[in-house]
Amino acid sequence: MRSVVVTGASTGIGWAIAKFLIGRGYRVFGSVRKQADADRLTGEFGVNFTPLLFDVTDEAAVLAAARQVREALAGETLAGLVNNAGVAVAGPVLELSADEFRRQMDINVIGPVIATQAFGPLLGADPSLKGPKGRIVMISSVAGKNGNPLSAPYCASKHAVEGLSESLRRELMLFGIDVIIVAPGAVKTPIWSKAEEIDLSVYKNSPYFPALNKVMAFMMNLGATGLPAERIAEVVFEALTAASPRVRYQITPDWFRHFMTTALPKRTVDRIIAKRLGLLPQG
Repeated sequence: MRSVVVTGASTGIGWAIAKFLIGRGYRVFGSVRKQADADRLTGEFGVNFTPLLFDVTDEAAVLAAARQVREALAGETLAGLVNNAGVAVAGPVLELSADEFRRQMDINVIGPVIATQAFGPLLGADPSLKGPKGRIVMISSVAGKNGNPLSAPYCASKHAVEGLSESLRRELMLFGIDVIIVAPGAVKTPIWSKAEEIDLSVYKNSPYFPALNKVMAFMMNLGATGLPAERIAEVVFEALTAASPRVRYQITPDWFRHFMTTALPKRTVDRIIAKRLGLLPQG
């Protein structure tokens, strides 16, 4: 039985990936931050799921989890690492605290670096292990190729993931370990529904306040109309198992809208978005 590590497995895309892989005969090691989630997932997924208790920004905890996985593998390689854990921070760059921006980058960018360094040897960089070389799947976003106003931290983090993945893919050719990007559009996950928990009152005197309210409403709508997380899980499975996987898979619920934002001139897209959000100069 081959094994895969999935970070951020408690809900959303990570949960769907874990369920899908277990259904295809894999053993999944899934990271969670709370013991209650570890217990819940163990009950939901059964004996082929092993929870790993760590925050992706906690290097010592991630390394300890890697030792746990190494012991369980008993000399065999890991089939895959899915760097999925992430959050979305919103707010205008001019007014967002540097700490919030830093938190976004720590979780979405430094987190995958820490996980890759910890589990990379198990994928086959360690020559003492036996078995086929594993693969790394990086969960990016359509925001990794496009910048959206008032969500610059998230977009910046996903742009960073794209560059990290491209560089890493070329570095890991030395060991025969592939790196594949999966870039979803909107997905029905708690990351969007949590938008309503963001306290916008700190921006009530900001000129961006009306636009922020529109963005939050749009984000919550995405949570209701986005792709099912199971669709992303299917693509991750293909990335892990295809004989000749693509370097990047992009999946969007509204391909035409995404096509328009990439095909139209940037200045035209700027004006369309600014008009919808009320970001055009007044007077």
